[in-house]
Parts: sequence; structure tokens; C-alpha cells
Amino acid sequence: MKITVIGCWGGYPAKNEASSGYLLEYEDYRILLDCGSGVLSQLQNHMKPEELDAVVLTHYHPDHVADIGVLQHAVLIQNILNGSKKNIPIYGHTLDVAEFEKLTYKDITHGLAYTEDEPLQIGPLTFTFLRTKHPVPCFAMRIEAGGQVIVYTGDSAYMEELADFASNANVLLCESNFYGDMDGSGPGHMTGREAGKIAEKADVQLLLLTHLPHYGDHTQLKSEAGESFKGEIAVARNAMEFQL
Repeated sequence: MKITVIGCWGGYPAKNEASSGYLLEYEDYRILLDCGSGVLSQLQNHMKPEELDAVVLTHYHPDHVADIGVLQHAVLIQNILNGSKKNIPIYGHTLDVAEFEKLTYKDITHGLAYTEDEPLQIGPLTFTFLRTKHPVPCFAMRIEAGGQVIVYTGDSAYMEELADFASNANVLLCESNFYGDMDGSGPGHMTGREAGKIAEKADVQLLLLTHLPHYGDHTQLKSEAGESFKGEIAVARNAMEFQL
């Protein structure tokens, strides 16, 4: 598997960058994890939007879904120009019916529901989901293929269950929107220190800190995570790639 950071900012995109979006590739299959503000523009540095095989969303906050509408229009326009009939499945939860219904657009995209009750096969990859602690329903995802595992927390306050969910993952893509002396539990986010605790308990190979704050020194997030986790730690940045 290969994962590419398309956007890594929390809340809104930094200048010339994007909020949450990650391109996952396995064999010839391409899945976009979240599609926040600025993601469609950045995605085109790596591939054409209409070449996506699927999109999977953690939740419906704008910094994770703002570019769904423009993705739909991009596919619509390319279908017209190329005489093609591309239709992309977009997976999301149904705990917000109004937002879920927006995932279906004409014959361009169609919304498909996931739950945390059973695994979901998307192309050659197996997804399982875990509801997180966030002001709106949000789900972490564990993605497995070919003996490799990537876990993406989505947005969440600290919860012990994430360590079991991420057990022995090759990569833990973990939100880290707050610094260690702050309390992110109210808005539903974690600190770098809390991300490190999860990574250590889960015994992951790589901790990738993301959903970054727009202030402070991000190297502090890494050092705080390293207080607990002694494995490899990286802070996400635009176009960063990891090949498993």
C-alpha cells in the first residue's frame, strides 16, 4: 500500500494547501480518505479526479467533506468531455441522513453506507470502522490488504479503544490538533502527547501526526508524542508519501 498526504490541516487549509485528504493506493486501486477544502486542487498534482475508484469519509464537517461537491462536478465535466460514464462510490455513515444523501449526485457519484458492525470490502481492501469521540458522529477506519494495515483516526478526543483498534498497524495516521498543555476533549481532538500514548499501546511501526493546528511549532507535537512512543514519528506535510 501507498499513502499520500493530500491535505493535513485542521479546520481550514493553510495557504496553497488543503485540509483533510489522503490518497491510498493498492495495486491499481485508488481511494481518497476524506475530501476537505482544497483537496481537489492538490489531488490533481498526483492524478485526475475522475480516476478515483472510491472515496471514504470519516464524518461531515467541512474540513473533511468541503470538496465533495467540486469533485462531483469535476467528474461530471470530464464525463461530458470524454463521453464517459464514470460513477464513483462515496462511502459515509447514515447517522446524518441529510449529509449522507448529498453523496449521491445524478449518475456521477453514489453514496454507500458503512457501519461499525461489520467489515466492508472496497475493491481489494478491507475496511473496519470505530466510532470516535467528536461533537458529530465520526468514525476511525482500519484498512487492511496484503498483510499491511493503515489506521486513520479521523477526528477524535483521546479514547483507549483507539489503541486496540490500531493494534500492530504499519501506519497510524493520527489527528493531533492540540499541544500537550491543552485540553482537546471538548472540541473532540487530541494532543501530540495523546497520539503518542495510542501509538505506544498499539505498537505501531509509524505514527504520522496530522490534522495540524495553525499555530505553534509542529516539532513540539512530535517531541510530545515521543515522550511515550519510541518508534518512528513524522509530522504530515503536503505531498508526503509512504510506501509500505
